Amino acid sequence: MTRKRDKRNDQRAAAPPPPPSPASGGGSSRVAKVIARAGLASRREAEAWIAAGRVAINNATITSPAVNVGPADRVSVDGKPLPARERTRLFLYHKPRGLLTTNADARGRPTIFASLPKHLPRVVSVGRLDLTTEGLLMLTNDGGLARVLELPATGWLRRYRVRAHGSVTQAALDRLRSGITIDGIRYGSIEAALDRTQGSNVWLTFAIREGKNREVRNVLRVLGLQVNRLIRVSYGPFQLGDLAEGGVEEVRTRTLRDQLGERLTVLAGADFAAPSAERLAAPARTVEKPPHPSGARKREHRGPGSIPERAHAPPAAPQPKRRVRRVADRGKRRKR
Repeated sequence: MTRKRDKRNDQRAAAPPPPPSPASGGGSSRVAKVIARAGLASRREAEAWIAAGRVAINNATITSPAVNVGPADRVSVDGKPLPARERTRLFLYHKPRGLLTTNADARGRPTIFASLPKHLPRVVSVGRLDLTTEGLLMLTNDGGLARVLELPATGWLRRYRVRAHGSVTQAALDRLRSGITIDGIRYGSIEAALDRTQGSNVWLTFAIREGKNREVRNVLRVLGLQVNRLIRVSYGPFQLGDLAEGGVEEVRTRTLRDQLGERLTVLAGADFAAPSAERLAAPARTVEKPPHPSGARKREHRGPGSIPERAHAPPAAPQPKRRVRRVADRGKRRKR
């Protein structure tokens, strides 16, 4: 009997630890949230991966997202462990027309992620823009932050410039402030302004807080307008500005932390203390700064009439050594 107990104890010790219980508490988070924070996918995509059997905890495959994991648990996707979590980062991207906001398209259409610069870390988008919509799209390496910024409860205003075929009055646009219901879908308060008329088209400024699927197009369709150009120019405090089409610009960590504030930072679980992906991948050594190719400091552009910064002169060519004939001269003097 004792031998059987010892054998069972050995088998339990050799078996991998089971996944945490759905009721596990302090210091733990939902597994989909952990995957999203690692920047692999959004929480919704992570839940789909879990249902497909692609996620394992402590070498045991799970099929339900209702599981919490703690710091000691080992989470893997497709057999690969999650990457080390890096500092929360946010990027502003000027999305061109004709690109899908998705990782892959079954019809082979081009996507934004295939067009992003290669030096960027793994990122997810904050919401989506339609195929023909252009302008500001925010990207982040933290799925938890993306989730919070997408929520209408966050209250961040999304502002668009719209060109539409047809005509409309400012009075009709003002009535959108109280919201509108279309095909059973309720759209909240909308701020719209008629900027100018250009031939058979009108230019509008459209501001919404919910960002429901095709909201701008659906609302203007009811007003008799057909949208033929849609540009998102701002999302909350972040502006498209003069960012070139297809360009990417990172938001400074201090600026991001200040704009989020304490409440959104806590809700998103943002981490501004962790190192960036570049620092995680870099070897632990000091790299000396290479000299400027021209041998001079880079000049700053100054206004007319100002004194330009004095550049360093290039090193002078070595001069040939002059022969010293002091010893020979002394010998001649003695003979004389």
